[in-house]
Amino acid sequence: MFLQKSNVLNIKSSKTYLNKFLKIYRWNPYFQNKPWFAIYPIELQTCGPMVLDALIQIKNTQDSTLAFRRSCREGICGSCAMNIDGINRLACLQPLKNAKKSIIIYPLPHMYVIKDLVSDLTNFYSQYKSIKPWLNVKVTFDKKEYFQSKVDRLKLNGLYECILCACCSSSCPSYWWNQDKYLGPAVLLQAYRWIIDSRDNNTKQRLDFLNHKMRLFRCHTIMNCSKVCPKGLNPGKAISLIKYKLLNF
Repeated sequence: MFLQKSNVLNIKSSKTYLNKFLKIYRWNPYFQNKPWFAIYPIELQTCGPMVLDALIQIKNTQDSTLAFRRSCREGICGSCAMNIDGINRLACLQPLKNAKKSIIIYPLPHMYVIKDLVSDLTNFYSQYKSIKPWLNVKVTFDKKEYFQSKVDRLKLNGLYECILCACCSSSCPSYWWNQDKYLGPAVLLQAYRWIIDSRDNNTKQRLDFLNHKMRLFRCHTIMNCSKVCPKGLNPGKAISLIKYKLLNF
């Protein structure tokens, strides 16, 4: 751990009060063998309200080599998922003012790191693809729309809002140790979204695929996933409903 020389000069030369410090995990596979921490000062008066605003300010004015993902800045895309003060969050939804004096930022835990705060989600998206996240319907050329009743549509609430940020999966101990086999909370939540959709004709095949001791039943209902979801969803409940449906299908 160290304070970069350029940042030390900024602190000494600045006459204004520095409100926050961001302590950020850094690792560059092309130049360093071991990760380290860099500490950056942030003045709240000249920065936007969220942690993502602070990261963007650091990249623009202090250290252009800092790597992180961001896109929508509105909690919709899930790109800026990272571990902030020990909890997986979206940086664009985490206020600076409510945080401690020193904010510690890591990439998502137990994921391969590409660089700095950028995690490799290749396996995560491959698992998502494995559940076939699209409608499977009998093709009829004379039918252009597949209608749902209001009751059936309400069943999708709390499921379709998932933005695949991987906050829940990377907070799950079962996923940490078995992510090559266990699908994880985010993917299983999405799987249940298609299982429960009244327009889908592939329910049995979907359940047969999930009826596996590692893909589904590795979940031990620790509920870390539901605690950290930035959209307020409940993946643990969805996983329990899949298990219930397997027993009663």
